[in-house]
Amino acid sequence: MSRPSRRTSLGLLLCLTLCWSAPAWAQPETGPDAADDGGWNFDDQEDNGWGFEDEGETVETWGSLLLDQATDIGLFVGFAALTMVSFFRKSIPLKFVTFGAAILYMGFAKSQLISVVNIYGAMTGNMPVFRYSIAWYLFAGFTIVTTVLWGRLYCGRVCAFGALTQVMDRVVPARLRVEIPDWLEQRATWVKYGLLGATLTYFLTTSDITAYRFVEPFWMFTRQGTAAMWTGLALLLVATVFVRNLYCRFLCPVGAFLGLISKLTVFRIKRWNECSTCKLCEKTCEWGAIRGPEIVMTECVRCDDCERLYADTSRCPHWLILARAKLSRKSAASA
Repeated sequence: MSRPSRRTSLGLLLCLTLCWSAPAWAQPETGPDAADDGGWNFDDQEDNGWGFEDEGETVETWGSLLLDQATDIGLFVGFAALTMVSFFRKSIPLKFVTFGAAILYMGFAKSQLISVVNIYGAMTGNMPVFRYSIAWYLFAGFTIVTTVLWGRLYCGRVCAFGALTQVMDRVVPARLRVEIPDWLEQRATWVKYGLLGATLTYFLTTSDITAYRFVEPFWMFTRQGTAAMWTGLALLLVATVFVRNLYCRFLCPVGAFLGLISKLTVFRIKRWNECSTCKLCEKTCEWGAIRGPEIVMTECVRCDDCERLYADTSRCPHWLILARAKLSRKSAASA
């Protein structure tokens, strides 16, 4: 399919700007009956420490609990299905539809992204109460399972902030981009692992989770932050205009965490024998994940660019060589 036009992407950004500036969406109910409690939002984490509700004493039936959470469960299952269809179809327009859904639903509507706070909770066993947080567990389980199976699919399609920066990249004129030298890019990718280690060390020594706001820009979807935080976010987005996917590639501690898990990836991207000398995919990769014949799974977000090239019989040297060999055999047979 054809690539989405810059006008289409710009329209999506304008729509997102309206959502950002609109009045805050209605807040979910509090208490054990709320379908969104227990980790589906992290807007109010500073108020109660973890943002996870204590288990109530009222005994509910599973039927009533599922009914209360049916909307969240259904919407997330639909979003997950869209994500997987766009992934397997390798369709660029469908991928941008997924980006829009990620930003509008996972971002503005739910303010829900995988955060270092979730890593803190997993480390200490301070997790949401399952029966009040089924949608959240589906979300977390989807993230881990897809990472193990295919790599950082979450980073490439599900994360609302990552989706936003990829839409920005489509709108920004190519002449404004600054291409980072390979030697610097490969070293800069280690910064996010340093940030992950630093945030985990800080939490383990202080039990303070509030530092997440200063290493993650995800709070922007709640539209609640200090002047310093908004200033830092503005600088980050301006820098992203010039260095594509800056935060995701070099600064995101969650991306580093999922990168470590992606070392276990089961279904890796195939490589042809010709990939050892061909540089076409390496030059095309926006994430710096292809280095010579190797795809670095810790950096790959399964954006599909190289996989579409593999399937392009008019551009990929593998298919061109096969076509030439077939033509030579036909010529020899007819001689």
